[in-house]
Amino acid sequence: FKGGDTCEYLLSSGRFLGEKVWQPHSCMMHRYKNSEAKNCLVDKHIVFIGDSRIRQLFYSFIKLINPQVKEEGNKHGNIPFEDKSASIKVDFLWYPEVNGSMRQRIKSWAEGSVAKPHIIVVGAATWSIKIHNGSNEALTQYKINITSIAPLLEKLATSSDVYWVLQDPVYEDLLSESRKMITNEKIDAYNEAAVRILNSSSRNAKAKVKVFSVSKLIAQETIMKSADGLHLPESSRDTNAMILMNVYCNKIMKPIDGSCCQPQPPLTLIQKLAFCFFTLSVIGYLIISLIHRNNFRKNKSCADLESGEEKKPATSTPNVSTLEMLLHSFCKLGLIMTYFYLCDRANLFMKENKFYTHSSFFIPIIYVLILGVFYTENTKETKVLNREQTDEWKGWMQLVILIYHISGASTFLPVYMHIRVLVAAYLFQTGYGHFSYFWVKGDFGVYRVCQVLFRLNFLVVVLCVVMDRPYQFYYFVPLVTVWFVIIYATLAVWPQIVQKKANGNCLWHFGLLLKLISLLTCIYFLSYSQGAFEKIFSFWPLSKCFELNGNVYEWWFRWKLDRYVVFHGMLFAFIYLALQKRQMITEGKGDPLFSSRVSNVLLFISIVAFLTYSIWASSCKNKTECNELHPSVSVVQILAFVLIRNIPGYVRSVYSSFFAWFGKISLELFICQYHIWLAADTKGILVLIPGYPMFNILVSTFIFVCVAHEISQITNDLAQIVVPKDNSTLLKRLLCIAGFFSGLLLFSAVQDQTRH
Repeated sequence: FKGGDTCEYLLSSGRFLGEKVWQPHSCMMHRYKNSEAKNCLVDKHIVFIGDSRIRQLFYSFIKLINPQVKEEGNKHGNIPFEDKSASIKVDFLWYPEVNGSMRQRIKSWAEGSVAKPHIIVVGAATWSIKIHNGSNEALTQYKINITSIAPLLEKLATSSDVYWVLQDPVYEDLLSESRKMITNEKIDAYNEAAVRILNSSSRNAKAKVKVFSVSKLIAQETIMKSADGLHLPESSRDTNAMILMNVYCNKIMKPIDGSCCQPQPPLTLIQKLAFCFFTLSVIGYLIISLIHRNNFRKNKSCADLESGEEKKPATSTPNVSTLEMLLHSFCKLGLIMTYFYLCDRANLFMKENKFYTHSSFFIPIIYVLILGVFYTENTKETKVLNREQTDEWKGWMQLVILIYHISGASTFLPVYMHIRVLVAAYLFQTGYGHFSYFWVKGDFGVYRVCQVLFRLNFLVVVLCVVMDRPYQFYYFVPLVTVWFVIIYATLAVWPQIVQKKANGNCLWHFGLLLKLISLLTCIYFLSYSQGAFEKIFSFWPLSKCFELNGNVYEWWFRWKLDRYVVFHGMLFAFIYLALQKRQMITEGKGDPLFSSRVSNVLLFISIVAFLTYSIWASSCKNKTECNELHPSVSVVQILAFVLIRNIPGYVRSVYSSFFAWFGKISLELFICQYHIWLAADTKGILVLIPGYPMFNILVSTFIFVCVAHEISQITNDLAQIVVPKDNSTLLKRLLCIAGFFSGLLLFSAVQDQTRH
């Protein structure tokens, strides 16, 4: 693929996604808000020169700065605009023909002492065709005039951004009699002359007049909706104005979802160090592999000449084996991280905006669900939320979330609300799983804590280093990490109450309930005290982990959105294990969970509750209001699902191995999607194969899933090495990890100082 200049693609090519969404070729276009446009254009002077079509573009452009502007004033005269709050000046100069008057105006900027505008947008031709009745002499004169203007524009282009707008096609059937001579054939001839002459004398890449030809493509799709056959409908003009804003502002504002015209970010100090580390790992692994191969050849079994006995080859020491495994893992990880960087930091692969349609979300969902049902197997055990069932649950939820992200379904509120329940269900499982382990096993050792924290955070820490992103950017991992620490602290703090102790004395159950009530009180207090929450997480070095864009508001919002569901998971685990201990539920294969009557009643209530929540979520009108209710009501659908899935004996005894396979790598899938399936930090879609959307999705998905699976294997391998069971060795490793993070904080501080 020719990487090329994405600005050139933005100005010259693209296609419509739906009716009004323009997709430039190879890059993503940001939708600028008024505040962003003002910040970009502060103290700038922009000039539009041309005819009525350029006047339309002028109005669409200034409406991006101030939407209240009305299209008033002399249609065949100059129109000034000024935004005093941001010191922005935008002028429209009426020059409907490329002639001596236009040349004189441009010359005053290029050679005179008049202050040059920062952006100049020029274009004209239809008036020349109309006034001269489409004569060939007029075209010849147009070529002469544009030839005289071209050197002046090129001279201006050394210090200003100069755009020549090519003429849009017309819809000849709608043209009035006085405009019938303006044909598409004539327009093409004028455009061809402009393109051939402009930049013909330029030798300097900086002194190029940028040809704005993309409006032609937009007009070809929309000109039939024109009121008079000549002027574009408002939506098309707005798209052209937004393209202009992206061309100029993306390199200044650097929006995440605006990859067009953005230069590749320079490598940071930490990224360079990471590159060196992975390079040394590859070299080290190759050296050790060669040494082992040579030793194997030397020690190969051979018959003893005297006794005729076979000599056994010397076995390698465990230390060498561990080192080789460590280097092998880092070697693979280094290659995978290179792919991550190339996909989402280097301007190597293309990126496109998301575009939501109901079919792009629901058809893949149906297809995946059919596949999941097809791969049905019997579970090894028939307990409530057994391992196969929870893996299955994580798997199908993760696949739905992936489809939700790539289809851009967050714009459709009912889907958004249901996806919020799936995220809450993950956290419910966090509360259920960790509480069950600590309550039943009573294992509060450092080894268990370190294993969980390492498996949760390893990939994210590596990505923070390689992709230069803050920890909070991967919000779900900080969320489950903090909740794990809260669960551990709640149960490990004195008095430690576990099932074995509580079985001896029922009063311990009340002690545990007091702990849970205390936890709920703390959650309630922090959710309604943003100041207290922000103070806790604003202390250094916690602030380095939980800040995003300079504050911890995003972290507070994410935590608050699902603040009760982990507690609900813990409470459900406590009630379930208490019922199980007292043999009040039946978990035999094929047996209903309760007596037939109770099971039927609970099943009916669960189905009604599940559907009621879905109806409420589908009738949501306002995302803010629904998010306020979500923390309290999401548990209704989660518990309804758990009961529907577990009350009938047959349903509890089977699971989908297809979904369970994905469930085992669900964390890696969730994190990896940010950079190698989606693009621009989840705002767009990675394009490996342009022009074939379906084939591109198949290829990128296959690579994405393989990479997630491989990272899961690497994490498991490294967890055994980095977090050993021996306490003294573990302590040494923890000191090394503390040293690593101290170094990371130091380099991060140096990096921040350099940036500022």
